Amino acid sequence: MKLNFKNILGMMGIVASLASCKYDNYDEPSFQLEGRIVYQGEPIGVSYNDVYIELWESGWQRLGNIGVAVDQDGSYSSLLFKGDYKMIIPNNQGPFRKITNDQSGNDTIPISLTGSRTMDIEVMPYYMIRDASISGGTDKVTATFDLEQIITDSNAKNIQEVSLYVSKTSFVDNRTSIATANRGGGDLEGLSSISMEVNVPDRVPTQNYAYARIGVKLEGVEDRIFSQIVKVNL
Repeated sequence: MKLNFKNILGMMGIVASLASCKYDNYDEPSFQLEGRIVYQGEPIGVSYNDVYIELWESGWQRLGNIGVAVDQDGSYSSLLFKGDYKMIIPNNQGPFRKITNDQSGNDTIPISLTGSRTMDIEVMPYYMIRDASISGGTDKVTATFDLEQIITDSNAKNIQEVSLYVSKTSFVDNRTSIATANRGGGDLEGLSSISMEVNVPDRVPTQNYAYARIGVKLEGVEDRIFSQIVKVNL
């Protein structure tokens, strides 16, 4: 017996529908894994959607990994199934170096997830921004801060540039900045009491506030390290 083309399509549709129903019967992930990228308990600020971690689930036939973006304040969050995972920070991600995990003996972090969990990830940053003070005035933003060099061995990096970014929204980096002040690393007299100032242009529509933070670019490192975001009055 021959099956015409319409019959074949109909049968394919039924099979696809059954497969879809079977797939839809799986429970959605309900356990939340969250935490921060930290150095000695202090979160590492980064730019939005630029730094990622990867989660690999053991025993699950999955193509690829679960990519989890690190937010501007160094936090991350993902909804997952119960199971055993391996957390990896890919190479060249973030303004820091990875730390060897005691359990795995390398930079892979094993995670056994049996319920929602909060877990900070300890890293070794090249520098930390210390004692940042950012304030606004009449169409002007000023900042003072110190820099602490954390990595001083053969892996140390020089400062390429420090920047003060001002944005109309709470997403603050070079992509959203409406006013930016830059200083080259070679122009810094030291790592203490660094001061910066930038004039903020007229905002349309009028807005009497803005958001600001400091970013530090290191030689040979793609991602900047940032201070926390501050709302300032203008």
